[in-house]
Amino acid sequence: MNRLKNQTKIHTLLGQFILILGIVTSSVSYSSDKANTEQVQAQLVASVTAVEPGAEILLGVNQKIIPHWHTYWVNPGDSGNATTIDWRLPEGAIAGDIIWPIPQRFSMGPITNYAYENDVTLLTKIKFPEDIEVGKTISISAVVDWLVCAEECIPQQVQLSLELPIVAAGESVGNAHPFITDALSRLPVTSTWKVTATEILNATNEKELKLTIDIPQSQISSIQDIWFYPYDWGRIQQSAIQQRTDLADAVELRIKTGDAAYKLRDSVSGVLVVKEKTEDGEIIARGFDINPQLVLSNTKSKTENSAEESTSFVGAILLAFIGGIILNLMPCVFPVLSIKALSLVSHAAHSPRQLWLQGVVYTLGVIASFLLLALLLIILKAGGAQIGWGFQFQSPVFVLVVAYLVFAVGLSLSGVFFLGGSAIGVGTSLTTKPGYSGSFFTGVLATIVATPCTAPFMAAALGYALTQPAIQLIIIFISLALGLALPYLLLTCWPGLHRHLPQPGVWMERLKQFLAFPMYATAIWLVWVLIQQTGVDAIIYAAGGMLLIALAAWIYDSSQTAGNKKRIAGLITALAIILLVLVTGYRAVSQSQHVNKPEKQSEHGQTFSNQTLQTLLQENKPVFVNFTASWCISCLVNERVALSDVAVVKHFQDSNITYLKGDWTNRDQEITDFLKKFNRSGVPLYVFYPANQSDRPVVLPQILTPDLVIQTTQ
Repeated sequence: MNRLKNQTKIHTLLGQFILILGIVTSSVSYSSDKANTEQVQAQLVASVTAVEPGAEILLGVNQKIIPHWHTYWVNPGDSGNATTIDWRLPEGAIAGDIIWPIPQRFSMGPITNYAYENDVTLLTKIKFPEDIEVGKTISISAVVDWLVCAEECIPQQVQLSLELPIVAAGESVGNAHPFITDALSRLPVTSTWKVTATEILNATNEKELKLTIDIPQSQISSIQDIWFYPYDWGRIQQSAIQQRTDLADAVELRIKTGDAAYKLRDSVSGVLVVKEKTEDGEIIARGFDINPQLVLSNTKSKTENSAEESTSFVGAILLAFIGGIILNLMPCVFPVLSIKALSLVSHAAHSPRQLWLQGVVYTLGVIASFLLLALLLIILKAGGAQIGWGFQFQSPVFVLVVAYLVFAVGLSLSGVFFLGGSAIGVGTSLTTKPGYSGSFFTGVLATIVATPCTAPFMAAALGYALTQPAIQLIIIFISLALGLALPYLLLTCWPGLHRHLPQPGVWMERLKQFLAFPMYATAIWLVWVLIQQTGVDAIIYAAGGMLLIALAAWIYDSSQTAGNKKRIAGLITALAIILLVLVTGYRAVSQSQHVNKPEKQSEHGQTFSNQTLQTLLQENKPVFVNFTASWCISCLVNERVALSDVAVVKHFQDSNITYLKGDWTNRDQEITDFLKKFNRSGVPLYVFYPANQSDRPVVLPQILTPDLVIQTTQ
């Protein structure tokens, strides 16, 4: 998860060398009970300083974690990996499972993880045989693997060793290490409260888990928070609010069930973490192990879910707003930034109020476009269609029309034609018109070219929005629009900036002509996308259509200096050519969509299918899945910079990681359904399935680096 704000810190080569050297030295040259990484200091401790034959002791792996980072509980939640310990013990000694202290929950938008921060000690019971020789020393070592995360996640491994003398029965075995004592105080205990678990249907026919905890009324008032952490992944939706209702002598929790709930039908095992306020005002947390039998019921719950919906809804609005701001920095929007920059300079001589109105009108253009897109999504959803962000670029007709549109904007910037203030602006030239219509349609164009990109934070917000009722979807889309429009709006409202804007002059015409080239580059890219969708023949009608559009622009502009009849004739001729281009392009693209094109194989992997993925997971093989599209510039950059990197390819080969590539350039229902499982409405999406842990997928950030990919998949 989150897998969400910043790129992974890149370790320097020197730092990596020192870390590797330290591990090698620790495991080969000498034994050490401590090991450090950049984020975690680990230490192996024991409940005794000496061991008796046949004794059962506790060993603990203590993790001191730097601020803002965390490692994971046995059920990591929506993402992450639990810490594992591979014990190397004397012959005949037996190690139990990890005994997990009570966890904390960490949420970012709709993603919730169960983890530890600051300090945690993971305990394990070790049983020694009766025949160990008194007077000798036993050596114990552990290879510990964990995933430590902040906004980024780093897999790490250390080796720890500990030596303990063997003493005769009855001799002093010493006191427990303070870490052991502290860890024992954090363990969940058996609940003295009766807990009943029932699966019910809520008012919207969604399955919920209802936990009823019998608590005396005198204690309920002191409980500040109560939360259920299931041991099994998929039992509940981790990010869902656990709605609490205080009854006469009980507390009721209602929680939405998760994807794997249908497999976990017998009992509900987990930990109830209760935070209580003491008489002196201190908040203490206690954990209770519960394992009630699950009772199935078809009775609907009539209690309102407004608190849960409100919290998730507000979070999605905030994430959409932040994602919209970041979207300005994504490569999809770069070409339109040039138009906005030129617009701001061209209005330098205007009054502050006029500049502010330009920003407001631009914002209205962005909002209107997002509203139209939201309404289209609502209509398609009502018709039963499965859609996602950027879905319109899956239509070759839409891609062709946008390519023509952007090319025409370039022609206008180059000075091939211009629609004066007395003409009725149509099409792309509106973005370059002076006045408010130009600002409005620049906002429209910004929205059009922004939709192939998904910025950080947007994925979670859009995934949530597409599952909500119409009014909530519209509000989230408006928040996204405001985020996209905010930077330019602030520039137009900043009086200090106005005083430093250059004076208009001849240089502005040269700048305008130069800014046409990003438009031409975008048009070329869109033609390439069209080729991926419909085949190489697309270049003929796309390029031919652009040639005719250029001819129409030249005819129109040339006729403007002639008499009225010639101006009208020039306009009619230009419109006829444009109509011919659109009709011909539509027919050509529509026919090509029915051509069955062979599937493209990934450069160093296989084409994604759910059947292929499930087969690999059943064979306990590690799998890296890349969901991409030709019209997603962020996806293409990640593939070129990270996934096609020589070191990454070699790492995948050396580690036997199967690389699957799911191409969402054209509509693909299987990929759409898979994206929904991860609450995503669009690409990119990168998922790594570790070997033998198919139920613990790791979701990578939307911006990749080679080091990040290698570290996550080690």
